[in-house]
Amino acid sequence: MDPVFISSQLFTGLSVASLLLLTALGLALSFGLMRVINMAHGEFLMIGGYLTFMAAKVTGPGFLWLAFPLAFVGTALLGALLEVAVIRRLYGRPLDTLLATWGISLILQQAARQIFGSTGVPVTAPDWLNGAVNITSGLLSGLSFPYVRLFVIVLAALVLFGMWWLLGRSRFGMHVRAVNQNREMAAALGVNTRRLDMLVFALGAGIAGVAGVGLALLSPVNPTVGAAYIVNAFLVVVVGGVGSVLGAGAAALLLGFTTALAEGITSSSLAQAIMLILVVAFLQWKPKGLIPTRSRALEDA
Repeated sequence: MDPVFISSQLFTGLSVASLLLLTALGLALSFGLMRVINMAHGEFLMIGGYLTFMAAKVTGPGFLWLAFPLAFVGTALLGALLEVAVIRRLYGRPLDTLLATWGISLILQQAARQIFGSTGVPVTAPDWLNGAVNITSGLLSGLSFPYVRLFVIVLAALVLFGMWWLLGRSRFGMHVRAVNQNREMAAALGVNTRRLDMLVFALGAGIAGVAGVGLALLSPVNPTVGAAYIVNAFLVVVVGGVGSVLGAGAAALLLGFTTALAEGITSSSLAQAIMLILVVAFLQWKPKGLIPTRSRALEDA
């Protein structure tokens, strides 16, 4: 098979994996810590994309300086509101949480249709992201790496490193790990678990909003774009290991490469079916995922 074609598909898979990783990190945190199945998480991605579109309209070509803080803060505040108003009242009732967040996702999609229309809104990348790295000689001659996809890959790597530092090296991360291990003991030792739940949920929503910035640079944003990513994001969480940030990163790469190669050989629908079959087979072998996180709450589930 043509090495240029394979390399191009792998690069595309890496950029897709970057968006999947940014979307799945919030799910990994909220499900691992609170055991909440948030079907509205994909809509945070959508809202981040629309906030990027609004930033571009307001500031023009140099909009990224505004888009990133606007998308992160806007979706984080919405996530905090959702946790306080709805999810906090449904802890311990996973089916009710699933149904409630699914309803909220439909409401947010319809609100986006009313405000922005049902067709996708394009965001033009800044001029410095319009080029590409081109290979003109050797075995991979003709291969091109667009700057905008390289930017999304670097963005995902920086966010993953930041999350690793935050959870592994900060006081906030110590509290998150303590609650994940044993919520009752952490609360007895003075950790405000309700506030921590809200902060973690808001952080996950904010990261999904940042993913929306990357998504807007790659393709038009429409009201259903979040629904297209949510299933694969849940697959990343399950395959990587519930609550594991590094596991989510490894799973995103694995699923992104698998999907890209399968799409290059077959079609998009068949590639999705192949990926689902491989995920089911993998979970038969490693039911706790690639890098499982030890949690008494999960063991008791």
